[in-house]
Amino acid sequence: MSEENGSGYKGKTLQAITKAKIEIGDRIRVAQGEKVYEGILIPRSEYADEEHIVIKLKNGYNVGVALAPETRIEKIGEGAKPAFAALTLPAENEKLPKVVIISTGGTIASRVDYRTGAVRPALTASDLYSVVPELSSTARIDAQILYSLFSENVTPKHWTEIAEKVAQEINKGAEGVVLTHGTDTMGYTAAALSFALQNLPVPVILVGSQRSADRPSSDAPTNLIGAVTAAAYAPFAEVVLAFHESPSDTAIVLHRGTKVRKCHTSRRDTFRSVNASPLGKVENQKIVMLTEGFRKRSKSSKLVLKPEFDEKVGLMKFHPGMDPKVLQWYLDNDYKGLILEGTGLGHVSKYLHDGLRTAAKKNVVVGMTSQCIWGRVNMNVYYSGRDLLSLGVIPLEDMFAETALVKLMWIFGQTRDVEEAKILLRKNLMGEFCSRTLLDRVGDS
Repeated sequence: MSEENGSGYKGKTLQAITKAKIEIGDRIRVAQGEKVYEGILIPRSEYADEEHIVIKLKNGYNVGVALAPETRIEKIGEGAKPAFAALTLPAENEKLPKVVIISTGGTIASRVDYRTGAVRPALTASDLYSVVPELSSTARIDAQILYSLFSENVTPKHWTEIAEKVAQEINKGAEGVVLTHGTDTMGYTAAALSFALQNLPVPVILVGSQRSADRPSSDAPTNLIGAVTAAAYAPFAEVVLAFHESPSDTAIVLHRGTKVRKCHTSRRDTFRSVNASPLGKVENQKIVMLTEGFRKRSKSSKLVLKPEFDEKVGLMKFHPGMDPKVLQWYLDNDYKGLILEGTGLGHVSKYLHDGLRTAAKKNVVVGMTSQCIWGRVNMNVYYSGRDLLSLGVIPLEDMFAETALVKLMWIFGQTRDVEEAKILLRKNLMGEFCSRTLLDRVGDS
């Protein structure tokens, strides 16, 4: 076994396993004094040290054992090489509703890359179906793959293509659509599809996971079952995001696409409905609605597709000491719109006022959101806010910055008329505004 064979082992660990005639995938026993570990030898990250041997235990978890002079390593059997094998697809029940699963990538469609130790796109949409055979009793699944992208690589052009693909499947008779997507920018895509897919006849459910499907603690199967259940049977016809309600597997909550935000880097219940209640949840494979304010599923509804987005819209987070040249950069580069993330009720420094005057003269649409997660902007409370109103800055109520950015991109994809754009930005189109501020809890740390 050489350092060039892709095992990731090097130095003394490579020498030790080579001496014991052990290959990747072999079942081995590693003993250090009274401690004994048995499992399958798996590759190491190419960025890892040369001090540890890593084995996959019978319970599915990996353990790294530091190599010491007293460490004894022996081969105890020819084990299966590390690989993902899709199961045979279960038979379909023709009486069940048809749900199309479209994979765009992300952790839910990924597995560990033992070359780097990171997670990489690997699974096809059919793999997602085959590893969750419970879906065969929920719906007839048509699994497809559109992209294999981490969500940080998704752009507005992808939003357009995703919307067109979803519309195509709905027009072909899908009774619900599920989109697998990386969690980091899934909120942006959920908002984008909310504006692009109007007058929906059936639900469109975005779903992802925080942990890849080949890990014992993965949330992928539970999230996927909840998403497919909602797509098949939910009474609403909106774009929603389905994810764990809590760290346990008890329920999958359904968030409206324009009011949902990722709030934790790694928790299973990372997504929260911001300034709004979730539409519902899936509990014990049953739909529980939490509000009466939703668009109803209807076969008679004719989908209206408006998938165009204009990327010449910026998002600027104000901070103390911000150089006004940052704002000027957007103006110099012919941006049509700008969303400000101001402090508190919607404020930015007076040092940006000259740039905002220039923006108004150049017909650049400027909207104000708050850096706070909960609550709404109110620019009439302090004179600094009223000064911004006089400069043409538009207060965006309780809409948060990500949704506001997507909405303004979508608006300029529909019109070039600045006054019409301002009217649309103020108008509640897809539930992005709430009429009153809710007393919402902050997620647990």
